[in-house]
Amino acid sequence: MQKLQQAWQAYHPVVHLLMGGTVFVMLTQMMSMPFLAIYLSETTTLGPAAIGLIIGAGPLAGTFGGFFGGVLSDLFGRKRLMILSMLAMAISYMVFVMVSDPLALLLISLLKGLASSIYGTVSKALMGDVTPEDKRFRVFSNRYMAVNLGVTIGPVFGAFLGIAGSGIAFWLTAFSYLLFAFVLHVACRKYGVGDGVANEGMDDAEEKPSLRQMGQVLFRDAALLCFVIGGILLVTVHGQMSVTLSQYLRDNFADGVALFGVMMSVNGITVLLLQIPLTRLVERYSLLSRIVAGALLMAIGEIGFATSVGWSWFVASMVVFTLGEILIIPAEYAQIDQITPARMRGTYYGAQSISELGSFLGPWVGGMILFAYGGPVMFSFMAFLAVFSLLFYWLGRKMYVKRQAQAFVVVKESVDA
Repeated sequence: MQKLQQAWQAYHPVVHLLMGGTVFVMLTQMMSMPFLAIYLSETTTLGPAAIGLIIGAGPLAGTFGGFFGGVLSDLFGRKRLMILSMLAMAISYMVFVMVSDPLALLLISLLKGLASSIYGTVSKALMGDVTPEDKRFRVFSNRYMAVNLGVTIGPVFGAFLGIAGSGIAFWLTAFSYLLFAFVLHVACRKYGVGDGVANEGMDDAEEKPSLRQMGQVLFRDAALLCFVIGGILLVTVHGQMSVTLSQYLRDNFADGVALFGVMMSVNGITVLLLQIPLTRLVERYSLLSRIVAGALLMAIGEIGFATSVGWSWFVASMVVFTLGEILIIPAEYAQIDQITPARMRGTYYGAQSISELGSFLGPWVGGMILFAYGGPVMFSFMAFLAVFSLLFYWLGRKMYVKRQAQAFVVVKESVDA
């Protein structure tokens, strides 16, 4: 009981609410979204290409939605953006089961993708606002685990209730967003967070930077650019894994689809079992060291996919790949947080969300290589990208350290004068 109380007191109540809400909405979302292609094929006359375009439009729009959402949240506050984005997602899930017109479905998919990326970016920025810097890596790790908990339980729970992929699941997801939006609104008002931008050591009355000033700071930050490029490469590796791996297994192995299902389950279970102990273990090391270790583990996992010939080797490779995933995802956010100027956390988190472009590039590039050269070459190329991304993280870290040293010299000279 005492440990539970200490764990509760370690973070702001709104952080706990965002964690619990993430599990709740992801659980209901995973009863519907993974089955959207099947649902549309059964309830509309759309072909596979049109359905693929509709579903893929959301993540593609979301690539830049997080950036604009982060900028707007720095200018106008976090709470408004989070509530509006959740309402937009609720409307999206309702409309998915109310219309069958291809253009309307495409537009609603774009809306959902934008709203989802805005909410993800702004909610992480709010967590950063109310969490001390030394605890943010753990907060991002816990959020990642909360997402995976919902992803793992949702489809199974939906199948158990007999509603997975049905219209009821989409309505339930919409209701979960509406409920979460209301509870979050009440909590933010109670604790007085989310209306402004709370940054350590800054007076809330201090003038916020203009949009032009924010753009100048953002696009002149070479360290941020390097981190974003490195992130795009790593997300490309991660983003292609499930899409191209499923095609490779289906076409080259007996019961390949069943093997793929087992591997996805292993991915989720590994995260749930090892997320907390692994996070605690690596906290003593630098953020760059964690990213290096994570990228190398992902590369080893990709080489494992390329050379595996049996179920046990594929499963073992997935475990190694997932360990890399566990290390990288929270460390990337913490690395961006470390270089973020005062009052621009949302903007910088939004810029980091551009790395989700890899979720589009991964299946596209991976699919072309898979078709032209086969699975082993494709997996080996992805392993190369994982290692190559480290060059940009190293350059970004080097630039940031140099910038900090120059700032220290300027401060020292002004004090001496």
